[in-house]
Amino acid sequence: MTPKSLAAALTTGALVLSGLTVTTASAHHPPAPTPKVPTAVGYGGAVASVDADATNIGLSVLRRGGNAVDAAVATAAALGVTEPYSAGIGGGGYFVYYNAKSRKVYTIDGRETAPATMPSDAFINPATGKPYTFFPDLVTSGVSVGIPGTLATWDSALKSWGSLSLGKALQPAADLAKHGFVIDQTFRNQTLDNKVRFSAIVPTANLYLPGGDAPVVGSVFRNKDLAKTYELLGRKGTSAFYNGPIAHEIESVVKTPPKAPGTTLPVMPGYLSTADLAKYKVIKRDPTKVHYEGLDVYGMAPSSSGGTTVGEALNILAPQHLSQLPDAQRLHMYLEASALAFADRGAYVGDPAYVDVPTKELLSKGFGAERSCLIDPAHAAVKPVKAGSPDGSYQPCTAGVASADRPDTEGLSTTHLVTADKWGNVVSYTLTIEQTGGSGILVPGRGFLLNNELTDFSAVYDPADPNRIQPGKRPRSSMSPTIVLRHGKPFLALGSPGGSTIITTVLQVLTNRLDRDMTLPEAIADPRASQRNTANVSAEPPFIVKYGSALTPYGHTLIKSGDELTSAAEIGAVAALEFLPGGRYLAAAEPTRRGGGAAGTVWPR
Repeated sequence: MTPKSLAAALTTGALVLSGLTVTTASAHHPPAPTPKVPTAVGYGGAVASVDADATNIGLSVLRRGGNAVDAAVATAAALGVTEPYSAGIGGGGYFVYYNAKSRKVYTIDGRETAPATMPSDAFINPATGKPYTFFPDLVTSGVSVGIPGTLATWDSALKSWGSLSLGKALQPAADLAKHGFVIDQTFRNQTLDNKVRFSAIVPTANLYLPGGDAPVVGSVFRNKDLAKTYELLGRKGTSAFYNGPIAHEIESVVKTPPKAPGTTLPVMPGYLSTADLAKYKVIKRDPTKVHYEGLDVYGMAPSSSGGTTVGEALNILAPQHLSQLPDAQRLHMYLEASALAFADRGAYVGDPAYVDVPTKELLSKGFGAERSCLIDPAHAAVKPVKAGSPDGSYQPCTAGVASADRPDTEGLSTTHLVTADKWGNVVSYTLTIEQTGGSGILVPGRGFLLNNELTDFSAVYDPADPNRIQPGKRPRSSMSPTIVLRHGKPFLALGSPGGSTIITTVLQVLTNRLDRDMTLPEAIADPRASQRNTANVSAEPPFIVKYGSALTPYGHTLIKSGDELTSAAEIGAVAALEFLPGGRYLAAAEPTRRGGGAAGTVWPR
């Protein structure tokens, strides 16, 4: 675009970026964020994410003949621009893909890994002999940064199943970063929530706190450094990131964080090196699979705990026949099944390269039935409940075994997207930089934040803990990208951000849709509660209002949910799609949570 044509576009209020039309300012109309539509029905394919610009970029790829994988990578790259505190090339994630031709589900584990030199006591303050203060100290540090896997995930997915090159998939997001997007209230709030952390690191403060304040609502935010980074990666490929100049810059900023003068945060240096980046590889794993209510539910295997825990919970619920129960008892069963599955998650799930994870037994019908028998239909069990014995020998109502009660330190950020194309291929993809704002460390001149994913490891080393710190290991995750098939063909795809509440969010939406006679938009909008084997149930205030009195007789204690930054009471932010009769697609996102999501179809009905 020439300067003259750019000026004309700005004057008319329409700017086309690689097929994406973005509304801009004019003399009479100040800029406004791209409108979000949370539900869409139509033909030809669909996209849903938390952001309208990202969703529109994915749809533009589909309209130009790209497939679901192309659209997923383009959408994810755009989220790295507009949702930089939740995702980006400084993080990692899990990619679940249904291939319509083979009628098989494939997955990519793009989780971050610990550096080769990371010691088991990395989270212990040598001055005190105790763990570092988790927030804001540990999460805002080089020691929390794992080797990023997102870019390698995009490259692997495109080479395996896509039709676009990496450069073509990244170009729309590069254009968006260069020309800018309009700041909404959610972006400003998230920036202000991180003001102390971002102020502690010079390049981060320069980009996100210009003049000491967050970008104002209605202003156009540009990230020209990220645009150049995307364009460099498009030309040079992943080698520029994992072996080239960016690798050296990542090592430098992790080992010598550019702290602002006068900051009170320690911003400890980390262990990541160029050798770690050069050795990083994604892993193609077999998906998890359980059969529930006549459907096949596929998820992400360890290193994520999402597929095993959602799958086990569904196996626990299957004998209870939720669809035949009144609402209060259905929710009671959901909460109790969640607690039991979380007990087993904590006892057995970690990176399978370092831990012997009994994935097959955790997902077996026999183990699910043994655990299901422990649920009292009238009373909540005292929490935490004990882990079971997934040993292949199952008897009804077998008591659990003792297991350590370890604190949950997963951040509640992350983002999720779903795509489907006209050929019936589907992607369910969850990606993250962990905390809202990740480590808070921006790579100077490159425009992206690094993750703080290593804080997902248990802080205190315990040889019996499957999630203990070990060099090269992938920390346990709760990301739960899910695809549901009916008779071998796609029916649902969904996922969510939210740390360990991702698991319960996906489980609750599934049971809402499959067992409570809700439409997909209703299943997403319904108030949420999360039982993760704790004494109390974390619940959104509307859940307490709507269901609290009905659950009190069962003995559940509901407390308001909240995160470590904002005390926001929302749980999750789902993006999902459903295949409807007649070749139609239903794309659905949050109507209000996290500012609402954006759904669209290629050809709206």
